[in-house]
Amino acid sequence: MGAQSGKVEEPESGASPFSWAAATHSGLRRPSNEDSYCARPDLSLFVVADGMGGHVAGEVASQLTVKTLEAFVERTAALTKDDTWPFPFEPDLSVQANRLKAGIRMANRRLADEQAHERALKGMATTASAVLLGRGPATIAHVGDSRVYLLRGGVLQRLTADHSWVEEQVRAGTLTPSAARQHPWRNVVTRALSGGHEPEVDTREQELRPLDRLLICSDGLSGVVPDATIGDLLGQGKALDEVSDSLVDEANRAGGPDNVTVLVLAIDAP
Repeated sequence: MGAQSGKVEEPESGASPFSWAAATHSGLRRPSNEDSYCARPDLSLFVVADGMGGHVAGEVASQLTVKTLEAFVERTAALTKDDTWPFPFEPDLSVQANRLKAGIRMANRRLADEQAHERALKGMATTASAVLLGRGPATIAHVGDSRVYLLRGGVLQRLTADHSWVEEQVRAGTLTPSAARQHPWRNVVTRALSGGHEPEVDTREQELRPLDRLLICSDGLSGVVPDATIGDLLGQGKALDEVSDSLVDEANRAGGPDNVTVLVLAIDAP
């Protein structure tokens, strides 16, 4: 199991102090790990991507997406709405949301370029869920079914809506969440980064308070572990690296059918 953790006392972004931990595992039924993640506390940027398209292609898709988004956020730290943007600036969104949205779209173009030059990568795709902390609210952007959760006061809230066939059925009332976790089409996403048309990227702003915890995870966790259990484990009074490991372990205890990646953020009291 790959794991990282850290604590940031004075983020350069002006965000509240925070701690973080990440863990990833191939699961019990996959020969390789196509998930990728980015933990850049110096940028206050955290990303999880779940690759699709077979061993090599899925891994490449998720890695390229994470690296492209990370590089874009790094070089646009001082960008304002009046600067030149690679995509039209959307005035109804914050600068932070525009940065994440543009970075994800840049990643999609990178996937298109790579597939144009390497036939073995045809059909590769990936999800992407990102959190960018700052002076104001946290900014969240995502495409696909990797999720972002907020735990506040012992109550777990999902901040993203899956772009998947089973999620659409749950919202329509034709599937229960437990049935969705068992459905044979549970891995069918309806929106992903694939190098095709410009992806529709969902964004939101979330005010954070001291003691809040955020979780970014691939569906290797959320697809097999109920939200109630995720909330219980996320709220345990343990070090964050132990919390991230326990979430991965729970996914594997539930059968470990997929790669699983978790990234936990805890907002510390100033």
